[in-house]
Amino acid sequence: MLSALQPIARRLGRLAEHLLVVMIAVMFVAFVIQVASRYVFGWPTGWTNELTVVCWVWLVLFGAAFVVREDEEIRFELLYAAVGKQARRAMIFVSAIALIALYAWSFPAVVDYVAFMRVEHTAYLKIRFDWLYVIYVIFVIAIIGRYLWLAWSALTRSDAAEFDPTKAASGV
Repeated sequence: MLSALQPIARRLGRLAEHLLVVMIAVMFVAFVIQVASRYVFGWPTGWTNELTVVCWVWLVLFGAAFVVREDEEIRFELLYAAVGKQARRAMIFVSAIALIALYAWSFPAVVDYVAFMRVEHTAYLKIRFDWLYVIYVIFVIAIIGRYLWLAWSALTRSDAAEFDPTKAASGV
């Protein structure tokens, strides 16, 4: 069953990466328009700055939720690499449960606040703030799902805590 879903997951991963590329391109074009309009034509524009900030918020949260892989996340590997396999599995499990609990505890307040923000709009583009910040709700759901999977993997898979210091990367 899982092997049948892998091609779909790869395609969705590629789609997510392409969406990030589009967001970066939109940010770049908005930045160029802002510089040109301000310094070449003498027409300062606010909408370009606002568009760049909106894209940045979505880029960071969407990317963290759907593009960055677990092995690319920043962590304190000095301690993690110094302990044995069982201790690494325990560290993964405990940290996953702690993060799940924190995100789940904050989730109702997050949803409530995002829903409350429907009365506010951005200054230039008039984007409702609930539409702007709904990405955080999506981010929290994705992170809870990711850490549920990590906790389950730490309990059930023996290869869940493998560590190869030669493959440690910054994700960049």
